[in-house]
Amino acid sequence: MAQDDNPMERLRNGKGRFDRSIHTVERDAAAAELRAEGRTFQQIADELGYSGKGEAFRGVQRAKADVAREPVAKLIQREAEQLDELYVAALEVLERDHVMVSHGKIVKDDQGVPLLDDGPKLAAVRELRAVRESYRKLFGTDAPSRVSVDAQQLGAEISALFDRVDGDDSPST
Repeated sequence: MAQDDNPMERLRNGKGRFDRSIHTVERDAAAAELRAEGRTFQQIADELGYSGKGEAFRGVQRAKADVAREPVAKLIQREAEQLDELYVAALEVLERDHVMVSHGKIVKDDQGVPLLDDGPKLAAVRELRAVRESYRKLFGTDAPSRVSVDAQQLGAEISALFDRVDGDDSPST
């Protein structure tokens, strides 16, 4: 039995789960390479010291997940950078004063002072909100949606369904 197959010899992380050692990561990568060469899971288990073909299969799955992590992390980083740029651009629009324009001319009050247009600022606020929502989705920080159920109404609907089923099963006269 390899060291990582013995749970007593593996380290637990702060959440009580076992951490993978560098040995386990390397062995999982080797398992994936052997699988790509056409070896069976039992052959992989025998060659690399897994406890069985199921554990060899899980090793290959872990190796596949490891490969996907780095590109996904890069993609998330790039998406975050684009959201940062959008956020800065929307902030710049929000912080500027915008004059009201009608038919190509600046609209002024009775004293000749240009009237301010709140439309671009409101649009910038909407964009800022949308960017923040995108951040929450990208990093998974939104709280899960909750569904409330009225137990009495649900019970009444279930009873009605049972009554309909019972009515369909009654012998016809």
